[in-house]
Amino acid sequence: MLAGKFIVFEGIDGAGKTTQMKLLAGFLQNNGIPVLCTREPGGTRIGGRLRELLLDPACQDISHRTEAFLYAADRAQHVTEIISPALSSGVTVLCDRFVYSTLAYQGWGRGMDMALLLQLNGLATGGLVPDAVVLLDITVPEGMRRVLGQRAPDRLEGEKHAFFQRVREGYLEQAASFPKIFRVLQGDGAVEEVHRHIVGALSDL
Repeated sequence: MLAGKFIVFEGIDGAGKTTQMKLLAGFLQNNGIPVLCTREPGGTRIGGRLRELLLDPACQDISHRTEAFLYAADRAQHVTEIISPALSSGVTVLCDRFVYSTLAYQGWGRGMDMALLLQLNGLATGGLVPDAVVLLDITVPEGMRRVLGQRAPDRLEGEKHAFFQRVREGYLEQAASFPKIFRVLQGDGAVEEVHRHIVGALSDL
């Protein structure tokens, strides 16, 4: 059986990644394509423990370097336990966040050394690169309105506007640097409209 496709959803908090990933999964399943939905952090049992730590508002004293290492540890377990086996068995994997989140949040957002983050995540992923990255782009105020309108913010969601603006810019710069895999779509339209645009943007796969 041919290897499955690996499609990643990225964007700032509130961009609609989870909703659109589920809609794409349904579309693929209806067309006879086996699919697995997963997320980072927390796509494995071990990753779930790491997610609790990373997003806990009580853990404000986590250093930037520790934060990056914990995300990389989650990713290493995720790739080894979930993503690579599924792809090898011919299943298409849809993932809510991947390496590009670390580069945007810890690189552009936190100001960490990009070379260090690239080296760390190269080790964590074993060099795995997605077939496509769907970047849902929305303004920071809209993203925060969506997030804060649903629940109390987690540790990262509680960051200031300027932090998320840097993260958004980081995503757009990555998309410009890797145009072959990035599909940049506006995430502020009607849910079904955004879904149709995503299906169209991925038609080459």
